[in-house]
Amino acid sequence: MSHSKPGFSLKKQFSRSKQIAGMTTTMAGGLRAAQRIGAFKNPPREKLPRYIQAFCRKMAGSFGIKVVEVEPVQQHHGLWVSNHVSWMDIPVVGTVSPAFFLSKAEIGEWPVFGKLAYAAGTVFIQRGSGDAGSVATQIADFLRKGFSVVFFPEATTTDGTKIKRIHGKLLQAAIDADVPVQAMVIAYVNKDGSLSKDLPYYGKLTMKQSLKKVLDTKNVTAYVLPLKAIDPKGLSKSELTDLLQKHMQEGLAELHARVLN
Repeated sequence: MSHSKPGFSLKKQFSRSKQIAGMTTTMAGGLRAAQRIGAFKNPPREKLPRYIQAFCRKMAGSFGIKVVEVEPVQQHHGLWVSNHVSWMDIPVVGTVSPAFFLSKAEIGEWPVFGKLAYAAGTVFIQRGSGDAGSVATQIADFLRKGFSVVFFPEATTTDGTKIKRIHGKLLQAAIDADVPVQAMVIAYVNKDGSLSKDLPYYGKLTMKQSLKKVLDTKNVTAYVLPLKAIDPKGLSKSELTDLLQKHMQEGLAELHARVLN
């Protein structure tokens, strides 16, 4: 007598396969668009944000995640930051922001993903002996050229209920380049108005387990609330860090008050 695996469901497997097919189609479309605009040779950074936003929206959609701006996200130049709940934050942030992502230089060497990251104008960071100061300098140079950058200052993911202690070393880039810090906060919300427990990728969860949870989740909306930009003029790095911490904590509380039941 044959026994099916515990938790195995044909309907579930079909749904996962459909989503993976959608994700593959989106990636193939992204590669074609990158080829068409010459992004593999020399990414045209001025044109890229709208292509990246369209690609990220489709990528989030292929996982069944709808991205909603609670307030319109203004496309300002600056150093962008967001709370960090899941790997899904990357397509969500990419959908609403004009900023380029940061990545370790070695990811640029990866097959397919490295090519896509390069074509998307990713800022590849050369890390020297783990010195955040040199990373901030590289970001500041990029910001001075008129291009925005986004990163997750908590440096780790959370369950989505709070903002962890933020690390302010990279905020020095905004001070040095004299650009605003533009924060946003994200909440993943179920159809019944409760905070999703399946989207957060944190703790002991493996990437494989997280991917399955996300693929099996239905009707989750990623709500994004942009916060008022912070002008770093006259602020020290520690003052800017403290201000941003308070700003993001209050912002997340406001977002939850507006979208949760």
